[in-house]
Amino acid sequence: MDAIDYQIMRELQLNAKISMKELASKVFLSSPAVIERVKKLEENGTIKGYQTLIDPEKLDKAITAIVLFETTKCKELYAFCENHPDVLECYRVAGQISYIAKVCTESVHTLEKFIDESMKYGSPSTNIVLSSQENMQIKLTDKLLNQG
Repeated sequence: MDAIDYQIMRELQLNAKISMKELASKVFLSSPAVIERVKKLEENGTIKGYQTLIDPEKLDKAITAIVLFETTKCKELYAFCENHPDVLECYRVAGQISYIAKVCTESVHTLEKFIDESMKYGSPSTNIVLSSQENMQIKLTDKLLNQG
């Protein structure tokens, strides 16, 4: 990959709906050249897909929490998180904590229900998110792309 590929990925990260013609003008290449580069990045798995960012509050999901788990029931906890509709992300980590789950739910009552249901798989420690940096995922990915 070269600097142009990184620039293409930065532009797509900011606006995945950008036309190939507009993208080409931003990276100073022809449309066919940009289409070929994007196709290569998709085929080799560098670009895994395209997503829509949805505001959870518009779906009445006002509570976001980070739940840390100490557990020895890793497979069971993972299956529970994978099948729970309020779990957005789940990470197995090294250290005192075994898993970290990001939960987005309607209320503290539904969060409490999640915590209660999860207790059979380990010991949860819950942190409710008060605020977060807007577009953090885009910024994180942009930091990765700026390394290239």
